[in-house]
Amino acid sequence: RSLMPRTLDSQITVEKTPSYFVTKEAPRRIFNMSRDTKLIVVVRNPVTRAISDYTQTLSKKPDIPTFEGLSFRNRSLGLVDTSWNAIRIGMYAVHLESWLQYFPLSQIHFVSGEKLITDPAGEMGKVQDFLGIKRVITDKHFYFNKTKGFPCLKKSESSSLPRCLGKSKGRTHVQIDPEVIEQLRDFYRPYNIKFYETVGQDFRWE
Repeated sequence: RSLMPRTLDSQITVEKTPSYFVTKEAPRRIFNMSRDTKLIVVVRNPVTRAISDYTQTLSKKPDIPTFEGLSFRNRSLGLVDTSWNAIRIGMYAVHLESWLQYFPLSQIHFVSGEKLITDPAGEMGKVQDFLGIKRVITDKHFYFNKTKGFPCLKKSESSSLPRCLGKSKGRTHVQIDPEVIEQLRDFYRPYNIKFYETVGQDFRWE
């Protein structure tokens, strides 16, 4: 709490850290700070997410093993290596269990990473509803950047300088063997189904 900015009663403080969702200590620590905290989690197809994670790491460490090599303990047997962070993060149902020990599902909102790209205003509308605030951010605040392949945010309808994703985002993903992708889809399927059932939302990651 001491690290948060001072907030008036009419304001909402937002803090974001991607690793919170997969850090075991985070739910208890946040609950102890404020059990009324509302939580927003952006999720995307775990296979795509893993490839994106690998692509980003590869750009910084070109000598790392192949995606296939890191993904499997034994590929011929279909044994996926869940100790590799890029794979483990996408097991959303497992991570969610830790949060539900402290927070009710009504205090957690899940944003579709895919729809955040194709319909940013729609997803942001749901976020604003979840937070109980007026829908101020609308489709007038977005435009699609064809170079990046992602939408950019205009701070106001009339602003000329939009906020776009940084240089590290929007890279072309590494080409992966379709059979590897299929094996990973099979691996994630039961986790995805459990996640859909728990949150009451089908993200259609097939």
